[in-house]
Amino acid sequence: MLDPARMDDVARRGPHVAEPIAAWRSADERRRKLQGELDEMRKARNGANDRMAKLDKKSAEFAAARDELRALSTKIKEGEATLTALEAETEALLVVIPNAPHPSVPDGASEADNRVERTWGDKPRLTFTPKDHADLGVALGIFDFEAGAQLSGARFTVLRGWGARLTRALMNYMIDLHTTAGFTEVWPPAIVRRSALFGTGQLPKFEADLFRLAPHREPGPDDLPDHDLFLSPTAEVQVTNLYNDHIFEPGTLPLHFCAYAPCFRAEAGAAGKDTKGLIRQHQFDKVELVKFVEPETSYAELDHLRDQAEAVLQGLGLHYRVVTLCTGDLGQGSAKTFDLEVWLPGQDAYREISSCSNFEDYQARRAKIRYRRAAGEKPRPVHTLNGSGVAIGRTIVAILEQYQQADGSVIVPPALRPYLGGIERLTPPAQKQPG
Repeated sequence: MLDPARMDDVARRGPHVAEPIAAWRSADERRRKLQGELDEMRKARNGANDRMAKLDKKSAEFAAARDELRALSTKIKEGEATLTALEAETEALLVVIPNAPHPSVPDGASEADNRVERTWGDKPRLTFTPKDHADLGVALGIFDFEAGAQLSGARFTVLRGWGARLTRALMNYMIDLHTTAGFTEVWPPAIVRRSALFGTGQLPKFEADLFRLAPHREPGPDDLPDHDLFLSPTAEVQVTNLYNDHIFEPGTLPLHFCAYAPCFRAEAGAAGKDTKGLIRQHQFDKVELVKFVEPETSYAELDHLRDQAEAVLQGLGLHYRVVTLCTGDLGQGSAKTFDLEVWLPGQDAYREISSCSNFEDYQARRAKIRYRRAAGEKPRPVHTLNGSGVAIGRTIVAILEQYQQADGSVIVPPALRPYLGGIERLTPPAQKQPG
């Protein structure tokens, strides 16, 4: 939830935010005006009480004062009901307004205006026409798109043989890398409550992109009050909400976590976009990085978070670039985001494989995650950060395309070989599989 004091900064995101900002300001102005009127009426009520205490209860003056007090009390009660409705209205308007961009975020209208910061490594020098990962994966016998569609529908894939093993290898490689760097591993549930999705900002705006679970029965008296459940779109939701409505005591922060989780997204509105292969699936695997930090350190922590995600790609020898998202391409809750975009020779393009974001206090305000700077001090919101560390399916895509060979085989990055029994190359079934 945005800090209302930063409302002017939100306008940098573009003209589409002007209407919700204006609606919130109108409702908030009415709320503050009514709040002032109620304060004055309460003072008048207190004064009337004091005057009545000095009057003879049998006098006409007392009766008149009593009638005046009753009328004032009725008016206050009606005003308080209106104020409650206005507070709910301003709250509902505020939660859909995006976060304010950090001053270092470039202005822009779309991804075309994102700023490329640097690249790492060199593009593979291929002496043949590169294939895309979907064709490579089918030829290798590791992608079964037909079985995925038969089992679950479009945008689901069955990984077979070395495809399944490669997924497990990448998960273990990433988790080992992050825990060695000091991140604490978490293995969360894949089902989350509506309140958890609200806390991290997926709801209410992005409900169409989520998989909601249909209840198998009506909630009973012994059920938890929040029985509205969804498949998680990212482990960011679970790990951030580990500290929902929590106050960190002095000396507790920073906290760094990593988590593997299956992720589920309906991809509403994405029809016809990236439908081939593993780029945009309804179910995918990801290792997530989450940080809880004090505000003064959050941008240094963002740089370190990006570096940690980059370490995954560097360890695998994958060529990529670092991009700072512009105001028009920034996510709803983010104040600043770095994207890591990996090179895909089969598409002759860079594609996003990790997003590393600083939400500042946007999520913390929604999820009531606070900290004390010193013992006894009033708690204030923490800053939360998260980043993909990284998307496993897209890493498989990048490995297949960057390490492909003219004969259709794919070299296994050396860092993964210990997780795959020492195998050095994936080969089509017609060829003898080494290792």
